[in-house]
Amino acid sequence: MAGSTFGNIFKITTWGESHGKGVGVVVDGCPAGLPLSEADIQVYLDRRKPGQSKFTTPRKEDDAVEILSGVFEGKTTGTPISLVVFNKNQQSRDYSEIASYYRPGHADYTFDAKYGFRDYRGGGRSSGRETIGRVAAGAIACKILDTLGIHILTYTRSIGPVAVDMSRFSKDEIKNNALAMPDKDAAEKAASYLETCISEQNSSGGVVECVITGMPAGIGDPVFEKLDANLAKAILSIGAVKGFEIGDGFDAATATGLSNNDAFCLDADGSVSKKTNHAGGVLGGMSDGSPVIFRAAIKPTPSIASTQQTVNKAGEEIQIQIKGRHDPIIVPRAVVVVESMAALMVTDLLLSNLGARMEYLEKIYNV
Repeated sequence: MAGSTFGNIFKITTWGESHGKGVGVVVDGCPAGLPLSEADIQVYLDRRKPGQSKFTTPRKEDDAVEILSGVFEGKTTGTPISLVVFNKNQQSRDYSEIASYYRPGHADYTFDAKYGFRDYRGGGRSSGRETIGRVAAGAIACKILDTLGIHILTYTRSIGPVAVDMSRFSKDEIKNNALAMPDKDAAEKAASYLETCISEQNSSGGVVECVITGMPAGIGDPVFEKLDANLAKAILSIGAVKGFEIGDGFDAATATGLSNNDAFCLDADGSVSKKTNHAGGVLGGMSDGSPVIFRAAIKPTPSIASTQQTVNKAGEEIQIQIKGRHDPIIVPRAVVVVESMAALMVTDLLLSNLGARMEYLEKIYNV
């Protein structure tokens, strides 16, 4: 299967299936000398771990990561870093009847159409557990970025009809509620809405927002390798994401040039800055030094207990009720996945940028 590798210089390859022996990732291109431990990575995996609230799947997994290679005496060696998380709580029997039909909203039909075969146990490679490899690799990328003074803050912007009131934004609140919302009141309203969805055997979608600060100007390229284009590809590669927008996004379509343009100005130290950030930190495909702000639209969980219509492999229209353990909403666990993919993309582009000027190479090699 092609398409499991992401990145050019900082490159990752995820592997494994939802109900196989395990899932993991190989990270290639990480510079040597980065302090790294399993605990550094586990912090991120714990944020996407199932079974932490009534709004996530009750599947109980430790999701404990093991470093198999690429780290010696607590530091990266510059060689491929191999990470594994073993699956311990599969219940494949819950999915046995799925082999005979196509679940609405899932990749069952398209997998069969492409490969003539599919792993029906929890979705195989299309399962949300594939994102474990992304998050494990993203933890490494985030540590590199933190060292460079680049920080990523990601949170739930809305769930169903309930949106965060940005005037009540609290960074600390993100960790205080099960929905990763920076607004306590909105989190309580969203929880009530989700209770209704659960009682109706239904699910909900939402929006994840990501803010990257400390980005130097000039990261990205002006044509095909634009920063925003690469971020869009990274985020849209996440299974549940159905939309991406940066800065004002689709609202820019109803704006005018005067209202949408960000006026340049000089900071107190004489450096170039902007008075506003409608562009979301990207101009001409390159970072402009402002915070990079984007949003990802997450679809409702397709596995719901309500009766749905579908077609089986015998070509018959049938009614089904999906069994198994499923999230009534994907958004809270997707927050760290979005953050990880953003970190991976930015790290790769930073490394690519080292060859943009001769003076950069001269600094590295002390010419």
